[in-house]
Amino acid sequence: MSASENAVPSRNLLGGLLGLLGMSGIAGVLIAVLITPIVAVAGVATNSTITLFESLPDYLEIGDLQQKTELYAKQGGKDVRFAEFYAQNREEVDLDQISQYAIDAAISTEDPRFYEHGGVDVISATRALFASILSDSGAGASTITMQYVRNVRVQTAESILDPAKREEAYKEATEQSMGRKLQEMRLAIGVEQQYDKQDILRGYLNIALFGGQVYGIESAAQYYFGKPAKDLTLAESASLIATVQNPNVYRVDYPENLENNKMRRDYVLMRMLDEGKITQEEHDAAVAEEVKPNVQQSKHGCQNAEGNAQHFCDYVRNVILNDPAFGETFEERLFNFQTKGYQIHTTIDLDLQAATQQAISESINSYYEGLNIGSASSVVEVGTGRVLAMAQNTVFDETAEAANNPGHTSINYNTDYAYGGSTGFQVGSTYKMFTLAEWFASGHGLQETISAQNRTFNLANFRTSCNEPFGGTWSPTNEGGVKVGATNAVTATMNSTNTAFVAMAEKLDQCRIRDTAMALGAHRADGQINQDNPAAVLGTNEVSPLAMAVATAGLANKGKSCSPIAIDSITLHDGTEVPAPKSSCVQAVTPEVAAQANYALERTANGGSVTSANPGIVPMMGKTGTSENANQTWLVASTTKTAVATWIGNVTGQSDIESSGLSQRWTIVRKIMQYAMPAYGGSAFEAPPQRPTPPQSATIPDLTGRTVDEAKTALEQLGYTVNVGQPISSQQTAGTIAAQLPSPNTTVNKGTTVTITPSAGSTEGAGEFTMPDVTSMPIDTAIAELTKANFSGTIRQFTEPATAESPAGTVVRTDPEPGINIPGDSEIKIYVAQ
Repeated sequence: MSASENAVPSRNLLGGLLGLLGMSGIAGVLIAVLITPIVAVAGVATNSTITLFESLPDYLEIGDLQQKTELYAKQGGKDVRFAEFYAQNREEVDLDQISQYAIDAAISTEDPRFYEHGGVDVISATRALFASILSDSGAGASTITMQYVRNVRVQTAESILDPAKREEAYKEATEQSMGRKLQEMRLAIGVEQQYDKQDILRGYLNIALFGGQVYGIESAAQYYFGKPAKDLTLAESASLIATVQNPNVYRVDYPENLENNKMRRDYVLMRMLDEGKITQEEHDAAVAEEVKPNVQQSKHGCQNAEGNAQHFCDYVRNVILNDPAFGETFEERLFNFQTKGYQIHTTIDLDLQAATQQAISESINSYYEGLNIGSASSVVEVGTGRVLAMAQNTVFDETAEAANNPGHTSINYNTDYAYGGSTGFQVGSTYKMFTLAEWFASGHGLQETISAQNRTFNLANFRTSCNEPFGGTWSPTNEGGVKVGATNAVTATMNSTNTAFVAMAEKLDQCRIRDTAMALGAHRADGQINQDNPAAVLGTNEVSPLAMAVATAGLANKGKSCSPIAIDSITLHDGTEVPAPKSSCVQAVTPEVAAQANYALERTANGGSVTSANPGIVPMMGKTGTSENANQTWLVASTTKTAVATWIGNVTGQSDIESSGLSQRWTIVRKIMQYAMPAYGGSAFEAPPQRPTPPQSATIPDLTGRTVDEAKTALEQLGYTVNVGQPISSQQTAGTIAAQLPSPNTTVNKGTTVTITPSAGSTEGAGEFTMPDVTSMPIDTAIAELTKANFSGTIRQFTEPATAESPAGTVVRTDPEPGINIPGDSEIKIYVAQ
């Protein structure tokens, strides 16, 4: 304990008088009188110095300090912090949470007459103002209140989003001039009239910079010495307060600064002794100590996130940065994310996350020589959309060196492009789930005979209600050249028979298969509308693991799909609630349809292609998928409580990954489910009806351009539940319908949900877009080129027969043609050879 916490050393008569004047509010007048000759010598034209000083603003708007945003997760049933973000590493505390040594050190060194003056120490101010005539620096004589004023003004400047205005405000707050010093004096007097001394002292110790991004005494104590500010020793307190004068010179996380810090620290200790705050013995003992920092690196940023949750951390960050609810512009959302002090309680279960990461790491290396093999798994909670785990085989690395470090990347293979930079991967036969669901929705049965023999299909026979008719022929085959005759939906699903599913699709509306997939959540990761050509039945669409997990969970949830959410709740440091993004649940298919689909998929997990992945603890259904040439492999599975989607495949290139872990998808899913099943449980899937009720359906009208109320009324009259989506950029008038799912003119079962999406109007700044020439390019390359050209509209894909000049998979033509100018957020049609 210090020698005297409240003792005020005796001052000379003039100092005491000026202190009384300061405390009584007359200091401003006295200062103005004192600086009159200085102003004259400096050549400042004024008729009345007192008037000049009194005309300066005296009210300082003190806003909230920048705070850290912290991410929390569940681990062992408890909330744990696993990541944080900040522009300023600060944790505000009250004075009773700060060591008295640190408080005494600050006052003794920075402002010994803090409790005597009214914001300005007149003696020191006069001395400094005289000195400024010669140096024009305006330096020195800053009381704690004046330093607090300057820091508040700097903080205010740093909160301005406009770069030019921010720079101007910062320069005004920090320029070395007599004018700035006078402003600080005037504002300091005003602050002393607004707040009591303890509030000012607390504000000062919480706002002060201690080096780098470390602000405030609490964060400084935690970072430099690994302890709370209340537990700082005398020597540690003096070292930290020493840092305030010049953080770059005295910060103790730089070894070369230790000697400088000790010299300044010992000066601080001497001032504390002179002011009677410590005894000679305390002083001597502290001076004898070496400066021994115990630097604790923060969890700042996703790269430093704990719990193997770096990629999930990045997903949460992107959820905030993509949501206009957190700011009108990206820059505003980023500033808020780094400064508002959001306390974000996420959905991730770090115990399940550890099991998921371990399952992947034990099965797939982060890097294979000569190959770019990736693996990712997403786990979601059925019925809520809560993301419980998200892992991949690579090391999260957002540094510039990542590109040169194999197995390192910041791209999140689990998510859509907008939330992690991946454009997804062809999902292969897992996409057959959606043909299966539409098969039942159209009135076909589980045991209905399907002719699955190898044959050449006339693509014109494949009905499409939302696009132009298909043309050409197609001769699909089964894996390994297996030939099949008559079969049914259950057996075809268990064996993943290509020819059977193509035969099923021939009897269905291709647009309904597409819409069912998208309604369940299996949308393309690049943001474009799913392909609806017949080949899409076998999984040519590139989808993310998270989207496939959501879609699988939707079937397991009796056909009701819930969009993924990564955040349970958000509060500020003071407990104020901030609205968090909510999951949107839609009845994508009827419960009866889901029960039939789940019956076939459960048989697939108990005797079919998914059997090896099933631990058998609770009922499970699932589906495997492999793209052509085994470039991408998948396994999706779900209980009634948790759903998982696992992908292993080529990130780039077209090499066969058989030797690098094709079979590991079963192992990974089995290990994940071995943890998830006991932890989350599960029950039996609802049995399919023995005699399914003939579906009641209607044709969805084209609602484009109608008001939301008009569209809702029309759909509800037809017997549909209506979900209103978030507004999107569109050429349609703002507030009218821009998009709908299911598509116009499709026949859809009643009892399902129709989602209507209002227009937000044309994208601001979308401007004019010149169509590039992407003909003859592979379709993926063409889409990438359009993205690079900043096209922000919709890309629709159609098929045309392949020729020698236009091999399968390449672009035959586009509408509009190359060179045509169109609005940047309109629609482009691409015709792909097949």
